[in-house]
Amino acid sequence: MTGTHLKWKNWAHVTKLDPDKHLDAAAVEAVATSGTDAILLSGTLNVTRENLADLREQVEDYGIPLVVEPADPEGAVFEGVDLLFVPSVLNTPDARWVVGKHQQWALACPEIPWEQVVPEAYIVLNPASAVGRVTRAVCDLKPAEVAAYARCAEHYFHFPIVYIEYSGTYGDPAVVRAASEAITGASLYYGGGIDSAERAAEMGRYADTIVVGNAVYEKGVETLKATVKAVQ
Repeated sequence: MTGTHLKWKNWAHVTKLDPDKHLDAAAVEAVATSGTDAILLSGTLNVTRENLADLREQVEDYGIPLVVEPADPEGAVFEGVDLLFVPSVLNTPDARWVVGKHQQWALACPEIPWEQVVPEAYIVLNPASAVGRVTRAVCDLKPAEVAAYARCAEHYFHFPIVYIEYSGTYGDPAVVRAASEAITGASLYYGGGIDSAERAAEMGRYADTIVVGNAVYEKGVETLKATVKAVQ
């Protein structure tokens, strides 16, 4: 557990699997052995403790680090995972997604294993995405505005991860570059629309870690492997 907690900063490629989507056993094995650094169990809609636990059971025997990123902190599952990446969405007017739901989580679950928790500062930039709609994120931001959020995340709030989330669409490399240049110690994660080696390499120039999700379901494991090779 401790080793995984220290090594996450060195991950270049993370694969996101959605509990609300299905992969057969062969595909799960191919993902787990693709060379990706970790598997992130995460989704926005229709994520339950049951389907999250089912997905965890599918991937837990491969020896790859497992991370749960709860859509709602109150739905977090601790058992059988290495880390919890817990997001706060910075660019929303709804404070529930910054700290409110987290406070409710701490109230309902006083025994949170805080040594497993890694806070993430989310900057959500696709208004059509489920996470954009649910959190009411303000997405029409210029690169300088995103960079300012990133600086606040690192220097004011001391988030260890700044996550640029385009969720389902390929983002603007200039935005990711601006965020990268704004921070010095936090790790920059990028997720959204990476469905080729070329896109992985482009965003990998600026982000410390790229997250690949939809491509696994839409284009298959060979595409995933190509994105791994592009950044490692």
